[in-house]
Amino acid sequence: MSDVHKVKELRKVTGAGFKDCNNALKESNGDIEKSIEILRVKGISKASKKMNREANEGLVCINENKEKISIIELNCETDFVAKNEDFLKFAEEVGQINNNVSSNLDKLNNEKMKNGKIVSENLVEIISKIGEKITIGRLKTFSNKNQKNFFYLHSIVKDNIAKLGVIVSIENDNYNEIIDKFGKNLSMHIAASNPLALTENEIDKEILNKEKSLIDEELKNSGKPNNIMEKISLGKLQKYKQDNSLMSQIWVMDTKKTVSDVIKDLNLPGLKVKDFIRLKIGD
Repeated sequence: MSDVHKVKELRKVTGAGFKDCNNALKESNGDIEKSIEILRVKGISKASKKMNREANEGLVCINENKEKISIIELNCETDFVAKNEDFLKFAEEVGQINNNVSSNLDKLNNEKMKNGKIVSENLVEIISKIGEKITIGRLKTFSNKNQKNFFYLHSIVKDNIAKLGVIVSIENDNYNEIIDKFGKNLSMHIAASNPLALTENEIDKEILNKEKSLIDEELKNSGKPNNIMEKISLGKLQKYKQDNSLMSQIWVMDTKKTVSDVIKDLNLPGLKVKDFIRLKIGD
C-alpha cells in the first residue's frame, strides 16, 4: 500500500486530519495499527486541552424500555457540532447505554459501544476528531414499576434526541386514557413552566436564600420601615415559591387553575405526581 493510500486508510479509520495521519505514519514507520495508537494517545492530549473550554450547546436523549425510562444530556461547544452526524450517532448510542445502566455514570463510562471500545475512550476520540469540548452532563432514570412515566421532547433534532426533554412520573391505582392525556399535558406544562421542585417545601433552601437576598437588596432603598419591608419580602418570596413549584404553578392550558386544581378536577383519589426532571440545553 502506498503512503498516500495509507494516509487515506488512517483518516477513514480514525477521522483525524491529513497532517496528523501523515505524521503518525512517519513516527510508526508506516505501521497503520501503531499509527492508530499514536493518534489515540495524541487525541487524549488534545482532548484534555479542550476540557477547559465552555460547552453550553448539545443534545438531550430519552430512551425507554418496559422496565424504565432514562434521560441524558451531552454537551458540546457549538450548535453546529450538535447537528454533526458523528455527534448524533454517539449521542444516540450513549443514550441507549445510559438506560441500560440506569444512569450510573461510572458504569456508563466503562460500557462497551458497538465498535468494541468503552464510552470514555470513544468520548476522547470524538473530541479529537471534531475538535470541540464534549461532555456527558446530567442524567436520570425512572423505573416503570408501580408508576407510569410520560415524556416530552421540544426542538427535536432526530427521533428521541432534542434540545429540551422532560420526564414525569405518575402513580395511580389504574391507568386509563384520562391519565395518559394528563401525563402528556403535564410533561408539556413542565417544559414550558420550568418548575424547580414538585412542591414549595422541596425547593432548594440555597436557592430560596439567594432569592430572599435579592429581594431584600431591591427593597433596601425603598424608604419603608424595616417591619414593612420584611413583610413585603416574605410576600415576594412566597410568590416566588408558588411560581416555581409544580403543584402550585398556573396550569399552562387553563390559566384559571393551578396544577393541583387540575388534579383535583380529575377526581382520581389514587393519582399522585411522584417526580419529574426537565433538561434544557444551556440551562
